[in-house]
Amino acid sequence: MRSVLAVLFAGLVLASLVSCAASQREGQGGAQDTFVFGVAGAPKNFDPIFNDDGESYRPQRQMLETLVAYKPGTAELEPGLATSWTPSDGGKTWTFALRQGVKFQDGTPFDAAAVCANFDRWFNVQGAAAQSQMIYYGDVFEGFAHNESDTQGQPLYKDCQASDPNTAVLHLNRFKGAFPGAFGVTSFSISSPTALKQYNADQVTQSGDSFSYSAYANEHPTGTGPYKFGGFDRANNTITLLRNDDYWGDKAKLAKLIFKIMPDENARKQELRAGTIDGYDYPSPADLTSLRNDGFQILARQPFNILYLGINQKNNPALKDLRVRQALAYGINRDALVRNKMPEGAIVPANVMPAAVAGYAPDAPAYPYDPAKAKALLAEAGASNLKLNFYYPTEVTRPYMPNPTDIFSVVAEDLRQIGVTVNPVPEPWNGGYKDDVQKAGKQDLHLLGWTGDYNDAGNFVGTFFGRPKAEFGFDAPALFEELSAADATVDPAAHAAAYQQVNRDIMGKFLPAVPLSSSPAFIVVNKDVHGLIPSPLTNEEFGPVSKSAAS
Repeated sequence: MRSVLAVLFAGLVLASLVSCAASQREGQGGAQDTFVFGVAGAPKNFDPIFNDDGESYRPQRQMLETLVAYKPGTAELEPGLATSWTPSDGGKTWTFALRQGVKFQDGTPFDAAAVCANFDRWFNVQGAAAQSQMIYYGDVFEGFAHNESDTQGQPLYKDCQASDPNTAVLHLNRFKGAFPGAFGVTSFSISSPTALKQYNADQVTQSGDSFSYSAYANEHPTGTGPYKFGGFDRANNTITLLRNDDYWGDKAKLAKLIFKIMPDENARKQELRAGTIDGYDYPSPADLTSLRNDGFQILARQPFNILYLGINQKNNPALKDLRVRQALAYGINRDALVRNKMPEGAIVPANVMPAAVAGYAPDAPAYPYDPAKAKALLAEAGASNLKLNFYYPTEVTRPYMPNPTDIFSVVAEDLRQIGVTVNPVPEPWNGGYKDDVQKAGKQDLHLLGWTGDYNDAGNFVGTFFGRPKAEFGFDAPALFEELSAADATVDPAAHAAAYQQVNRDIMGKFLPAVPLSSSPAFIVVNKDVHGLIPSPLTNEEFGPVSKSAAS
């Protein structure tokens, strides 16, 4: 009898151990240890230097890190891969004390040599195709070792020296007001030099209006972040990131992070309600109340963005006339657009940048809704029969643009009311729109915007209008020089004052774009989700995110 009881007892213990092991396995990779987040668009690729949009940045920010970081939920700076950064020589030299004991996800040590390898890589990239896709580098560092694309400025970067393994010294050719904030831009994330070389990171080719990227950019992004690349299932539109158990800081709380690409906002909402995703970005402003009433958490980002109507002066000679551009501004009922189509808390900004940024000029020349004045200006300019190709994006939602089709419809109808013939040209966001608008300049009008990366006016108006760009199709040396001088102004008060005058001149003398809105953006997540802090920069960190057990 004793032997029978012993066998039964042993069997019960074994069953208990198996059950416990199964439970632990589920905790390591099951539903409770996986976070699925619905996103509005696909990334262009996973190499930050060749990107400038939020949907590409979102997964990159979890895998790769920058020297300087931003405090969660703010635009304030904090240590990243550098524990400190010290300017000298009038802001032309930056000394970075690097975090020690850090390794890239492929085991390569993170040190000063790795930092300098990244800066040297960006500066020395060859080929017009590759340089044309380095939008942020062109805007911030202004030129390459050998300019081969539309970036034709004198390089800001001089060299980078590893004075010892834990100290990187960056030398610039001149002061730039963008720093130190711009050191935290996702495009300037630090990649493993080993992986960059192994997977031919600089290989970018162009065929017509399409670009192809390297194995590094598509399959092997390698950084120091809390998550590492697990694959991009293009058939199912899912990006999988896996916890980096060797991360130098606080380990990610969840084993697996999945970004599910769903351009349609209603589809994202339905999947959240069905429980197949844990949260999603950019809920429709009209749905916020019902989602909140149903027990979902609504997380609000503070406004730090701009939506504008871009005017390309290249293709239609009439658009070179300031009076015509002013007519377009007077002809759009921006107050009604913000009231009816944008989230609560949105405003019509006075400049092509949000009011929270130093250098904003509330007294800039204004264009209140006045269709009669718009028609008179068109007649005065001999452009009463104006016909314009108006491009707008599809298959995407942006923080500054919750429903591009609705916004286009409102603006287009306002323009029709002042006698403008509008030819609609809808294009998928990553299926031609950005390249056609920003690189080929095919449009006359377009909708686009920007979420700030750091708190400096140059990040907005300098990025947009600091050099000739196909997006706006104009060459204005006086404006370019004015922006360059403002950027080079060291004293903070004088720096802000210079940008205020720039903003007055942009709105009064040049008007390359009409500011439409600056608005908050929202995230919605299940009630069991914890630790997701909304960022005004859309720079959310998913490492601290956790899920409580189902009740």
